[in-house]
Amino acid sequence: MPKETHTGRPPQSRRTKILLGIAGVIVAIPVAAVIFLLTYNWDHARPWLDAKVSEAIGRPFTIAGHLAVQWERPSSSGVRQTWRDYIPWPHLIANDVHVGNPVGMPAGDMASVRRFSFSLNPFALLSRTIAIPVLRFESPSVQLLRLDPEHNNWTFPPQHQTSRWTIDLDRIVLTQGVIHVVDAVTRADLTADVDTLENDPTYGIGWKLRGTYHGARVDGSGKAGAVLSLKRQDTPYPILADLRSGANRIAVEGTVTRPAQLAALDLKLKLAGQSMARLYNFTGVLLPETPAFTTEGHLIGSMGPDGSHWTYDNFKGKVGASDIGGRLEYRTGKPRGKLSGNVVSHQLRFADLGPMIGADSNASKTARGVAAVQPAGKVLPVEQFHTEKWKSLDADVRFATERIVREKTLPINKLSTHLTLKDGVLTLDPLDFGMAGGTLSSHIRLDGSGSGGKDAIKATTKMAARRIQIRQLFPAVEKLQASVGELNGDVSLSGVGNSVATLLATSNGELKTLIDQGTVSKLLLEEMGLNLGNIIVAKLFGDKQVPLNCMATDFIVTNGLMQTKVFVIDTSDARITVDGTISLATEQMDLTIHPETSLRLLSLRTPLYVRGSFGKPEVSVNKGVLALKAGGAALLAAAAAPAAALLPLIHTGPGESSNCGRLLAEMRQKPVAPPGKTRTR
Repeated sequence: MPKETHTGRPPQSRRTKILLGIAGVIVAIPVAAVIFLLTYNWDHARPWLDAKVSEAIGRPFTIAGHLAVQWERPSSSGVRQTWRDYIPWPHLIANDVHVGNPVGMPAGDMASVRRFSFSLNPFALLSRTIAIPVLRFESPSVQLLRLDPEHNNWTFPPQHQTSRWTIDLDRIVLTQGVIHVVDAVTRADLTADVDTLENDPTYGIGWKLRGTYHGARVDGSGKAGAVLSLKRQDTPYPILADLRSGANRIAVEGTVTRPAQLAALDLKLKLAGQSMARLYNFTGVLLPETPAFTTEGHLIGSMGPDGSHWTYDNFKGKVGASDIGGRLEYRTGKPRGKLSGNVVSHQLRFADLGPMIGADSNASKTARGVAAVQPAGKVLPVEQFHTEKWKSLDADVRFATERIVREKTLPINKLSTHLTLKDGVLTLDPLDFGMAGGTLSSHIRLDGSGSGGKDAIKATTKMAARRIQIRQLFPAVEKLQASVGELNGDVSLSGVGNSVATLLATSNGELKTLIDQGTVSKLLLEEMGLNLGNIIVAKLFGDKQVPLNCMATDFIVTNGLMQTKVFVIDTSDARITVDGTISLATEQMDLTIHPETSLRLLSLRTPLYVRGSFGKPEVSVNKGVLALKAGGAALLAAAAAPAAALLPLIHTGPGESSNCGRLLAEMRQKPVAPPGKTRTR
């Protein structure tokens, strides 16, 4: 018999058994792992999970209740599947969860939730990332706290500074929650009740707000989408809100893209309130004092690493009784944000501009939410400008109106201005009015940067009146309605103060006007000269127009006191001069009118005094003093040198060959007394 050959290999059946054994072990390990995972009491893993999450977020994290794990396949969302999509992910359900405040903040919870659940990407754990696609909260309670501009409990430290682990959270779903905000910076104490909405095709969450903001009561309500996108969701997220604080109202409706970053906003915005200035606490944008207003427009906004950009486009509304509309843009930046745009009013009630300088009534001040500070009997506005806010932003805004509605006594028909605010310096350049058939052009500079002292403004004003029609300038004076002629004038003033009243009370400069080639009511002149006989004749047989050769005025202003250098009215029938002072500080007048006329039926020939306050001027006659016929000429002689100051108006107006040109030339000549007589005043 042949001998059996041994090769060192096990029989075929033995090899099969070995292979089957190895395969069984390979299969048994994951099966055992699955059985272990399915049967493991995950409450034992809470300390490890608490520690890892606490390390990742830089503050205490605790799961005080039961922790369970279910296994679910991740949603493929229609994307082509790979082998990873067949691996189930753990779905954790945690009860009674607490997130504490960071170090340096008061002890307590920043957030707590009765139950939350989320799926965890196991593959991300290999790169030390806790990846959570969806985080669902039931009955959450959030306490947001800010102690000062630098310390709050909602700012998480950069992850690379606190842990090698990171959290990647995509979405969050809230139901039946409460959010409480306490902010010492804005003096806010607000509570929002959040709940789910049933059968709403657009909104999934509704909320109601109550509390205080900047010390004022705030109430409101709104709606939002059911799923709050925190990252990578470019689908617009719907929001609806209506907030009220007293008479102020802010209502929005639209969408937000990537709400956590406010990547883009597209909202319909409605604003209403006592005054636009009262919106500062809500918007952080400095707006002027106005009467009660309402506006509605399209708000588009975005926030990015370089700042935010907001556009209030195609807005329309009412300010007082005036319409308003246009486009405004606001961009954040360093050292401050900037407001720019164009605003137009098709019909402006001039009285609605009064609140901008405090020139409205005390009742109007109370209505727009400021103290009624205007004293009885005082004409110049005393309401202070709030320059402490002027450095909160820069501005470049143009405003124009097509038609002005005003009282008959105010002959203004249009307005346009270019407003700029930079480093606390406000300029209106130009500020132009269409006035009485002519123009009134102004340049106003208000330096509120603090260079004039705390809360004080250094102001400079230059104004130029050109071709103002006399008849239109005084529409309520019946005797001037048949008059013709034009007025040209210049004003240059500077002062320091914190209101219109204090700025004028400290002002220095000059005011001059010139009227040439006009006519004036003979009766008006007779009344100014107190020629009683001719007044009676004019009343009986009618008035007539007297050619006006020239009217020239020149006031010098020193520390709020206006003093006449030249004030003369020259006609074919009379020459009238005026001298005296007007105090812008005390609002008192002390003027003397000197008539120099030809022989009259009956004439008092005495100066006429205009004295008293701006609010209640008084006219009187010194019956014990007769005016000398040479009095007017003497006054002209005294005004000879100052008359040269009016030459610029001659060049811009009628010219040196006009009646005013000849009068000023006469006034500049040194007077010569008649032989044998001494000229007296």
